[in-house]
Amino acid sequence: MAHEPEAQDRGQRPGERLARLLRRWWEEAGSATGGTRPTQQALASKLGIDQTTLSRYLNPKHASTAPPRVVEALHAHLRAPAAELALARELCRAVAEGNSGQTAVGDVPEPTDAAGTTGTASTTGTAGGTGRRGVPGLPGRCRWVRPALMAAVVVLAFVAGAAVRDQYAPHPRTASDGVAAGAVPASGAPLEWPLLMKRKGDQFTRGRALQHLLRAHGYEVKADGFFGDETQDAVMDFQRGNNLSSDGKVGEDTWPELVVPLRRGAHGHAVLALQELLHNTGQGGTEVSGEFTAATAEDLRYFQSSHGLRPDGRADADTWLALLVFQRPPADAPAYQRPTSPPPSTPA
Repeated sequence: MAHEPEAQDRGQRPGERLARLLRRWWEEAGSATGGTRPTQQALASKLGIDQTTLSRYLNPKHASTAPPRVVEALHAHLRAPAAELALARELCRAVAEGNSGQTAVGDVPEPTDAAGTTGTASTTGTAGGTGRRGVPGLPGRCRWVRPALMAAVVVLAFVAGAAVRDQYAPHPRTASDGVAAGAVPASGAPLEWPLLMKRKGDQFTRGRALQHLLRAHGYEVKADGFFGDETQDAVMDFQRGNNLSSDGKVGEDTWPELVVPLRRGAHGHAVLALQELLHNTGQGGTEVSGEFTAATAEDLRYFQSSHGLRPDGRADADTWLALLVFQRPPADAPAYQRPTSPPPSTPA
C-alpha cells in the first residue's frame, strides 16, 4: 500500500524527500511479506556499490543523490510499493536538474523610477502634461520611461541569456588552455587533467583507463593499473606520433589526444575505459562490458547532469575530463578487476 506524502516532506528539497523515501523502503522491507530486512551491507553487494555510498543514499539527514538505476534496483530488491516508483523517478529527475546548476533566465527585478518608486510609469496627459508620477517642468517624461525600461529589460535578458549559453555550450579546447571549458566544479574553478606517470604503485581506475585508451589506439599493454615500462613506452610512442613532448607523462597535453568521442552503440577498449571511470564515481555500479549500452548512456547522462555538463549521454572531451577528475578516493580497484599478483617492481 502506497503511503500518502508526509507533512514533514512538504517544503523539503527533492534530495531530502528521496532520502526519506528510500530509507522508509529499507526500514519496511520484509514487514509486508514476513521476511527479513536485508542488511545495508548485503543490499549494497547486490546493487554493486559500496556500503558507505548506500548509507549516504539512505540517510534522511542528507539529500540523496541516488541515480535512477540504483533507485529502481532498490525498489525491486526491497519490494517497495509499486505506486511509489513513479514518485521516486520524479525525485531523481528533480535532483539531477537541481545539481546541473542551470538557472532560469528572465527574473529581472521590477524597475524603479527616478524617485526610487517601484513600478512602471503610466501616462495620462498629453505631450504638454505630466504623467501620474510626472515631475513638473519635465513635459512628456512618461512617454519615454516605459520604452526605456522595456529596452533595459531586453538588454538584461540578452546579457543573462548569453552568459548562460556561454556557460553550458561546449567550447573547443586548445593546446594552451589545459582544461575543457565545459567541465567546471561548483567552486567555479576550471578542472585540470590529472597527471599520471611511471611509478611502482597501482594507479587503479585512472591507470586502467589510460591503458584501455592506449589499447584503443593500437598499443598492446596490459590494463592492470600499474604504470610500468610497458605503459611508459606506449605513452612515449603515442606522444611522438602526435607531435607531443615524449616525456612519458600523461597530463594536460596527452589526455585530450588519447580520449575518444563515444556514443551509444560504440564498443571496445575506449568504452571499457569510460565504464571503468563511470563505475568508480560513486553514483552506483556501471557494468564494465565494453559495450556502450542504453544503461551506460543513462548512467553517463546522470553523471553529466550532476556535474554541470550537457546531459546528452555522449562522451566528449569535457565529459572525459570530469570523469577523470571526479573519481572516488582512493580510486580503488573493484574486486573483479584486482590483479591476482603484483607485477614485477619497476624503478621509480
